[in-house]
Amino acid sequence: MALWVASYNVHRCIGRDGVTSCQRIATVLNGLRADVVALQEVAYDPATLGKGLGLMARAIGATAIPGPTLVERKGWYGNVILSRIAPADFRRLDISRPGREPRGAVEITVVKDNRKVRIVATHLGLRPAERRHQVKHLLRWLAHRDADTTILMGDFNDWFRWSRPLRWLARRFGHPPAPASYPSHHPVLALDRIWVAPADQLTLVKAHRAPPAAIASDHLPLVARVKI
Repeated sequence: MALWVASYNVHRCIGRDGVTSCQRIATVLNGLRADVVALQEVAYDPATLGKGLGLMARAIGATAIPGPTLVERKGWYGNVILSRIAPADFRRLDISRPGREPRGAVEITVVKDNRKVRIVATHLGLRPAERRHQVKHLLRWLAHRDADTTILMGDFNDWFRWSRPLRWLARRFGHPPAPASYPSHHPVLALDRIWVAPADQLTLVKAHRAPPAAIASDHLPLVARVKI
């Protein structure tokens, strides 16, 4: 059996044309056909999970699990996991560095075909030193919990295969394909990643290019098939 997962930086639902449209993002999400989606740069109202976030969740029949990193005047901002499978557990992790934009990770555990699947969504910082700290923190966190399958995905803000954070992740997860996802209209950088352990359970990774993905955000979503 397969679990389909995706990672998508939605850029506050602001498209390349400057138009804010959660409906357009919802259309992209519906086309992914994913069971679990990790979203980054989501702005929403915590009281209602936001009309926009609610629209996105309903588009794929999913539950929204928030992982906010910023409290803004109009609500919350940060990571969200959309899951069509009811989570058995969830946790949040603060991986922020002093003086930099707050960053975090949100984790859920789902059961698929009697197998325990741990899914972690994150968005790393812009500076190399931040990312080194954050990846070390994530790897320590992952080492202390067991699952049949572990999936780590999000916007890693890093595209150099020889960078230390990506090399550290590869020691745990191997070297999965990393399709270019940024910028969405002409992708050349692999900022977004999906990592799976055991590595041989990852059978497909691709950038989703179907309309309106090239204009709905500045990133393309990644979609992966994970063999359970």
